[in-house]
Amino acid sequence: MLSFEDERKKLVEYMQSTGVLKNERIKNAFLSVHRENFVLSYEKEQAYLDTALPLIHNQTISQPSTIAIMLEMLNVEEGNKVLEIGLGSGYVAALLSKLVGESGTVYAVERIKELVDFARKNLEKEKINNVKIFCKDGSLGLEEYAPFDRILISCAVPSLPKPLADQVVENGIIVAPIGSRFCQFMTKFTKKNGKLIKEVYQLSTFVFVPLIGEFGFREI
Repeated sequence: MLSFEDERKKLVEYMQSTGVLKNERIKNAFLSVHRENFVLSYEKEQAYLDTALPLIHNQTISQPSTIAIMLEMLNVEEGNKVLEIGLGSGYVAALLSKLVGESGTVYAVERIKELVDFARKNLEKEKINNVKIFCKDGSLGLEEYAPFDRILISCAVPSLPKPLADQVVENGIIVAPIGSRFCQFMTKFTKKNGKLIKEVYQLSTFVFVPLIGEFGFREI
């Protein structure tokens, strides 16, 4: 039977073989974070399948290859100040924490209190202490801690929330899945001379849980 460590390596090798994982620093982040610590207890055996897995409150932990695509587009640098919207179980925040390093900080927003508690425990298991967690409407961002070098929206949005567009630095990057509730295009925004330059990932579409909030989708 394969160990989690072996399965983690096989997943990384698979993502490299398909071309979604190229950056060495992102590869090392995937190798150093234990995804089995961020899934529900009865899903641990599935932790290193390249698939999304269910969480509480109809939320999910994203497919690893989708996360790899987002992180490649986000181009996080050591020392960056990063905002993640949609903390979920904390897995992506853990990967971001490795990418920003000890000199950087990750700010993560999640509206569901039970997920905030779950993610905090998971990050403690990984001994990660450079992630600051907030329970609030993520579509508003975190104005009191802005601006941010990078912003990652880990949930579907109908369009880029204006507060988040305002909270990224000049030459900063925002990555978000944008579209309807049922189909989104992964989109990268780079702020140049105060304006956002848009690039769309063309190789596939995505399905994320919706961002519920003032500048997101309405709760059904």
